[in-house]
Amino acid sequence: MRIQHLHKYLTSLTYKTSNSVIFWFSLSLTFAVIYGLLALQEAFSGEYVVQDDARQHIFWMRRFFDPTLFPNDLTADYFQSVAPWGYATFYRVFALIGIDPIVLSKFVPLVLGFVATGYCFGVCLQLLPIPVAGFIGSLLLNQNLWMRDDLVSATPVAFVYPLFLAFLYYLLRRMLLPCLVAIALLGLFYPQCVFLAAGILILQLWYWENGRLRFCQTKRDRWFCGWGLAGCLLILLPYALESSEFGSVITAAQARALPAFSEKGWSSFFNNDPWNYWACGKRSGMLPTEWCRLMAKYSILLLPPQIWLSLSLPLLLKYPSRFPLVQQVTSKILLLPQMLLVSCGMFFFAHLLLFNLHLPNRYTEHSLRILAALAGAVAITILLDSILSLCQQRGKLILAWGFTFCLGTGLILYPSVLKANDYPFPSTLYTVGSVPELYKFFEAQPKDSVIASLVEEANNLPTFAKRSILVGGEGYALPYHQGYYTQVYQRTVDLIKAQYSQDLTEVKGFIEKYGVDFWLVERGFFKPNYIANNGWIEEYQLAATDAEATIKQGNVPILVQGIKKCSTFKVKNLVVLQAKCIQEMKDDV
Repeated sequence: MRIQHLHKYLTSLTYKTSNSVIFWFSLSLTFAVIYGLLALQEAFSGEYVVQDDARQHIFWMRRFFDPTLFPNDLTADYFQSVAPWGYATFYRVFALIGIDPIVLSKFVPLVLGFVATGYCFGVCLQLLPIPVAGFIGSLLLNQNLWMRDDLVSATPVAFVYPLFLAFLYYLLRRMLLPCLVAIALLGLFYPQCVFLAAGILILQLWYWENGRLRFCQTKRDRWFCGWGLAGCLLILLPYALESSEFGSVITAAQARALPAFSEKGWSSFFNNDPWNYWACGKRSGMLPTEWCRLMAKYSILLLPPQIWLSLSLPLLLKYPSRFPLVQQVTSKILLLPQMLLVSCGMFFFAHLLLFNLHLPNRYTEHSLRILAALAGAVAITILLDSILSLCQQRGKLILAWGFTFCLGTGLILYPSVLKANDYPFPSTLYTVGSVPELYKFFEAQPKDSVIASLVEEANNLPTFAKRSILVGGEGYALPYHQGYYTQVYQRTVDLIKAQYSQDLTEVKGFIEKYGVDFWLVERGFFKPNYIANNGWIEEYQLAATDAEATIKQGNVPILVQGIKKCSTFKVKNLVVLQAKCIQEMKDDV
């Protein structure tokens, strides 16, 4: 192919034909499917595999199959209460036709990535009507999505990308009914993003002319944005009026006093380092966490390439004479700075009203991933056109092909560079159950059984054994609603005290108070270094300190004696004690 043909095929509007669009669109979907299948292969690599966040957000949905599961389960009740209506209904509908929510959650990411890719391609064409720009944008988006475990989790956040991109697409096309549907679905699955949609709609009503900000004069645009804002208000109203059965949302002052929100807490938020707090905090920072991880652990050079290129877009747009394709960029490109402005505005507003609008990071990390992909695609296409034009003028065929090949190869193989630097791609955070015998044992027990444990493996039991645990660690102990976290905290403290108590009466009282049926322990739980190596126990400092003191004094917890008499199942280093047997023990055991 000659230079001019290569140039026209990649970046000329004369090649904006249906065949060209179909080719690049199909190639975009191909990469979405490839990334999704890589994750799907891992998801079905064993019988007991589940995504980390799905353990908390999806396990309770098996109640849709069997309403007798998890009776009076505090954790299941809480996660069911905070699940957005649309999200819960989505899984309920499939459960009605016999599809297990856990199994469904493994297929959902592939479908959501596929849909997000389609809308991303469409949005790119609205900004720059060049099919290759749509391919680049969707490729970059997919790489962004699979560098993080949001999409693969199949939790509410996974639905953000297809739904928000659908909103952007219909907004740019001024298709009112589909846009309203996208807004409604955003509210039903991830209401935080409705604030972003509302902010963008407001900014769409204003434009800059002759150094002054002016209100939109087009009646059609005013009506469109007005109906859109009405839809946002309508979908957010129930959330504003709804009160949680688990009490009010925690305040900033209360959160500062809790170890869970400290720098090393399991829901770490507050940080004395301004950079980590405002930029790279997992929940408080503005930037996507994987960008910060790459900068901190690896190299700033490993950041996704579209980040640097997207930052160059404003500069490229200022010089249309040097970069001819800039003239083909539509006025809809204003959407990108509007997205950035609204996201940053909501980020700071969420900090101002801390925890009332949930976490500040949720208003920037998703939109920045989308923004970087869109802006990066436009910038790359403009630069590609400029370089091919230069090669064409100078007759450098080899240089043109070489640059095109290197650019395409670099973009496509970027995930391989990540893996070469020990960064997992796709990043799935799948948890693999390592003790199937334990899961089968508990699954054979009555459905109303309650298992008390401070063992990390206990966090897998609700998903793999379909049985209730008294309390779980980290992901289960969300501290955002006082009515829930207060109970979790008290249960955990009581469990630590009882497990390391020498008083049989205290242990029996604990069992009776919480209706415990089984107690899962590790064989060496009474050894001096056990608590120090158990991050879950260490989070509860006062109770952990007392337990450590008991062990260091040479005192033997009553459960050590109970292991000899009340063990009902053993596997590896785990021992299951029958609570009824412990209650029948005598002080002279």
